[in-house]
Amino acid sequence: MKDDGPQLVQRKGTGDPTPTQGRSTGEGKTDNVEVDVSGVTMIRSLGLIGGSSIIIGTIIGSGIFISPRGVLASTGSVALSLIVWVLAGVISLLGALCYSELGTLMGKSGGEYQYLKEAFGNVVAFLFAWTSVIVIRPSSLAIISLTFAEYASSLFDMCGTPVMPVKLTAAVALVAVGLVNCYSASLAARVQVVFTVAKLGALIVIIIGGIVKLAQGHTSVLAEGFEGTIDNPATISLAFYSALWAYDGWNNLNYVVEELKAPHKNLPRANILAVIVVTTVYAFTNVSYLSVMTTDEVLAVPAVAVTWGERVLYGASIIIPISVMISTFGACNGTAFSGGRVLYAAARDGNLPEVLSYVHCFQYTPVPSLLFTVVVALLMIIPGDIGSLIDFFSFTAWLFYGLTFTSLIIFRFRTIWRDAHRSYKVPLPIPIVMVLVSVYLLVAPIVDDPRIEFLYAAIFVLGGLIYYLPFVHFKVHFKLSDKVCAFLQLFLQVVPSKAVVD
Repeated sequence: MKDDGPQLVQRKGTGDPTPTQGRSTGEGKTDNVEVDVSGVTMIRSLGLIGGSSIIIGTIIGSGIFISPRGVLASTGSVALSLIVWVLAGVISLLGALCYSELGTLMGKSGGEYQYLKEAFGNVVAFLFAWTSVIVIRPSSLAIISLTFAEYASSLFDMCGTPVMPVKLTAAVALVAVGLVNCYSASLAARVQVVFTVAKLGALIVIIIGGIVKLAQGHTSVLAEGFEGTIDNPATISLAFYSALWAYDGWNNLNYVVEELKAPHKNLPRANILAVIVVTTVYAFTNVSYLSVMTTDEVLAVPAVAVTWGERVLYGASIIIPISVMISTFGACNGTAFSGGRVLYAAARDGNLPEVLSYVHCFQYTPVPSLLFTVVVALLMIIPGDIGSLIDFFSFTAWLFYGLTFTSLIIFRFRTIWRDAHRSYKVPLPIPIVMVLVSVYLLVAPIVDDPRIEFLYAAIFVLGGLIYYLPFVHFKVHFKLSDKVCAFLQLFLQVVPSKAVVD
């Protein structure tokens, strides 16, 4: 019998079609058997170093190369901008400690989705999953790909930074990342390792160059201190948006806690180690920028590291934009690579279309979710710029971070969780402080400067209810959706899975 690849069969007890895969009999023939992916389980393969590497590799991406301009613009002074960078690291560390307790208490992969579902119920958990799929992850990919394009444009002698070539370059980078991740998870992982080394190499060069300049007496800019400081708390909150964007990713190990060895020990240790390392690297990198460039120069250019390279490396300065391009492409790849877990958890619970959790029956990659995320990110690139996208991302992200910190407080007093064994426990004031920080980051920008990005973010979040009420709560089902699902299964060659495979 000829092997025609995936075919549609009926799942027992349902009217839903499921692809099957021809299995070779060794005689040039195949048996059509249903691919059994329901029994796949995750292995605890990550140790302390591996877990820390995931966090560091995810955090360090585009932010440190693009955010210094936004932080300085919203603080007005060198000293306050450096304080904001350090405080953003402290906030990330406190947040990571809260997530360490949640991760060891719940013991499930899926991150915020699991915690919000347990604390607030299905509606809030759905809104997080919806927002993650529609806003948070696509906007993150859009920001990173635009940063890639900004640094790519610096390689060419053009008048200014033309918008259309930058957006087209960002789109090409996004499509390339999507293709790599759809083709092979192992290839995507190898790409991530290589690019993580490259990004760390670029930062080490910048830090060493800054130390040399400081030793030569280039301290005039740093000596400006608090000169020009902006004392408006609402404006300073936008500086935290830019800095915290550079730290985003501190919570990523919670998405894979089921794959972490001895999570009660390694989750808090990995979180603490990773955030301290990143905070130290970011502080020294910003000092290096300001030992070479004036504040006006930092504010004038979107690609800060390029100007730094021209001042310090001279003829070899081309290695900086190339290294940053590699770094941001790797960050884009890592964001796409880790993106299926919330989708998977939500689709498994029936909160999102099931097809979004399907995997390719030959490559074992989450093709539908990857394609969906890339398409939404491409749509965000068209009207967006990096600054507005960071505000858009940060507002929605910190809304759900705040709710997650609140869930930790709820678990301390709710009967079912109050007496549960906690292998790791943070002092209660820490989640309370983090809730207050989240409220500040949400309210202050709106009070000072109510931008359209914040309205769009609120509309996208609440717009999830339009999908939730008919399709999740009342379980409205159209026959057309079965046909669409069957078409996508055949066209994309994907099958259902009960395991996270990305």
